[in-house]
Amino acid sequence: MHSFPILSLLFLASSVNAAAFNVLDRSEIPSLASTYWARYLNETNIQEDPPRGARLRRRHPRWFPSSVAGHIRPRQASTVNTTPSPSSIELINTRPTPEPTGDSSPSTTVHITDKSDFSLILPNKPGELIGDAEVDGVSYCSSSSKAPHCANNFSEGFVTAAAFEASDDGAYVQVTGCIDPTKFHLNPADAGGQFDVRYPNGAQCTFGGYGASFIELIEPATQRFCMRCCASANDQVNCNSHQDRAGCINAIPGVYDFPDLGVSCN
Repeated sequence: MHSFPILSLLFLASSVNAAAFNVLDRSEIPSLASTYWARYLNETNIQEDPPRGARLRRRHPRWFPSSVAGHIRPRQASTVNTTPSPSSIELINTRPTPEPTGDSSPSTTVHITDKSDFSLILPNKPGELIGDAEVDGVSYCSSSSKAPHCANNFSEGFVTAAAFEASDDGAYVQVTGCIDPTKFHLNPADAGGQFDVRYPNGAQCTFGGYGASFIELIEPATQRFCMRCCASANDQVNCNSHQDRAGCINAIPGVYDFPDLGVSCN
């Protein structure tokens, strides 16, 4: 007997509710992702304008030295899909890179000429973790390199495969590839980390010169390395220094599979 009025009231209530929701400005509806990302940036904020020569220290751990066999690292996204989604692109931190720390030095200078001629900053002590080498890492070069800053060379067999790439607009050059950490004095269980213009002191890449953006990640546990050198300072589009926990595949997309050589670190 009363079913029709009740249904009418329910329909009317739902219509009013929908209309009220549509009146709201969607920009006023907070996004959990944006909220937590902003909180993360605030908590991990580093000093933007340090005194020249001062050492910078992050407020969050960049490095995860424990073994990652069979597991995805906390700073390493899954490699099943290496194409960033629009939402993840929006969340990339594009704050300017702080000024370099310390004066330039040949011992912390790297370069990229091609896949056979390049150098990387690496730990200078046997078994030292990449994260600890922020302080005392030094440059090591490929054996064929003739660069003037090359005082140290990679051990034979350390780099198992490498690929070179240069952007069409001249904004950057990069080298990506695979390593055998047992052929160098690295800790094979080290999940790795990043070197850039702030770590170690005076670090620079010859492609852009002192102060120009560059990022280098070494990942012994996944037998992977990558480095990109940009032509200008604060290039957070091509050399985003704040992706230090993203891993090579995400921070520097490139070649990590070498079927002709039977080598893969993808």
